[in-house]
Amino acid sequence: MAQPITDQVGFLAEACRAVQELTASKESLEQFRQEEKRLAKELDSEQKAVSDEITLTVRKRAEEINDTYDKEIGKAQDRLKRARSKRERAKNQGMKERIHEETQELNEENRELQMQMKTLFQQERIPKFCKSTLYFSLYLPRGFSEFSVLLLVILFCFLAVPFGIYTLLPVQSPYCLMAIYFAAIVVFGGLYIFINNKTKVRHQKALKQGRAIRDLMKSNNKKIRVIVNSIRRDRNEAVYDLKKYDDEIARIQQELSDIMNKKKEALNTFDKVTKTIISDEIAEGRREELDRLKMAHDKVLDDVGEAEIRVKEQTLFIADHYESYLGKEFMIPEKLDELADMIRMGKASTINEARNLYREMKG
Repeated sequence: MAQPITDQVGFLAEACRAVQELTASKESLEQFRQEEKRLAKELDSEQKAVSDEITLTVRKRAEEINDTYDKEIGKAQDRLKRARSKRERAKNQGMKERIHEETQELNEENRELQMQMKTLFQQERIPKFCKSTLYFSLYLPRGFSEFSVLLLVILFCFLAVPFGIYTLLPVQSPYCLMAIYFAAIVVFGGLYIFINNKTKVRHQKALKQGRAIRDLMKSNNKKIRVIVNSIRRDRNEAVYDLKKYDDEIARIQQELSDIMNKKKEALNTFDKVTKTIISDEIAEGRREELDRLKMAHDKVLDDVGEAEIRVKEQTLFIADHYESYLGKEFMIPEKLDELADMIRMGKASTINEARNLYREMKG
C-alpha cells in the first residue's frame, strides 16, 4: 500500500467486508444469469409456439383451399369422363350402324347362300355333318385354313393316338407299335373311306355345289372384314354426328381449365396476401406475452451487465487494496477474521506476524 497501515484490525475488517460484498455481488450476478437463461428459454419457447401456430394455421388453410378446389376439379373430371364415355358409345353405335348398312348386302347374300346349301342338302338327302368345316377340310379342302385342319387331323389320328396308346401299354415293343399303327390305319382309314363312299362318291355333284357356295360365303366374309376394318380405321368422325358430344366435352374442359386457373389464383393470393394477414393476426394475439417476456429479458440483461461491472470493479479494488498486501490465499472472510482475532488477542502485533502464525498453526 502507498501508506503504512496504522489500524491492523480495521484494515482486516475492511478487507473482510470487501470480500463479503464481492461474494454477494457474484451470487447476485449468478442469479441474474440464471434468470436470464430462464427468460431466454421461455422467450424462445413462446416465439416457437407462435411460429408453430402460424405454420400449422397457414398449412391448414392452404390445404382447405386445395381440398375445396380439388373436389370441384374432381367433379368436373368425372363429368368429362362421362361425356367422353357417351361420345365413345355414340361413335361405336354409329360405327355399328354404318357397318350394318355397308355390309347388309353381303350379309343378306350369305344368308341366301346358307339357305341354298340347306335346301340343296335336304333335297339330296345329304347328312347335316357334311355342311361342317371339318367335313369339307377332310374331303374337299381349299385354302390354307382347311388344309391346316386336314393336317392336324392326320397328325392326331396317325401319330398322337397310336403313340398315346403305345405309351400306356405295360409292355412296349416295336411289334406292339407296328400293330397299333396298323390298327389305326385300318380304323381311321376305313372310317374315312366309308364316309367318303357314303357321301362324297354318292353326292359328288351336290357337294361340289356346296363347295362353291362355301367359297362364295368365304369371299363375302373376307369382303365384310375388309369393310369393317376400313370403317374402324377411318378417322373421319363427321358421319357419326358427334357435335353435341364434342360441344359438351369442350364446355367441360373449359370449365375445368377455369377452375384450375382460379385455384392457382387463390393459392397465389393466399401465399402473397392472406398468409401475411394470418401471421400478423396470430402474432398480434400473442404480442402482449411476447412483449412482457422481451422486456423482462432485456431488464435482466441490463442487470447482468451492471452486476458484471460491479463484480469487476470490486475484484480490481480488492486486488489493488487488499490482495496485493495480504495475498490471495487470505482473501476469505473466515481467514481474515482469524487474523484479526490473533492481533486483538495479542498473539501477533502485525498482519504479517498473524499470517506467519496462521501458516504455522495450519501447516
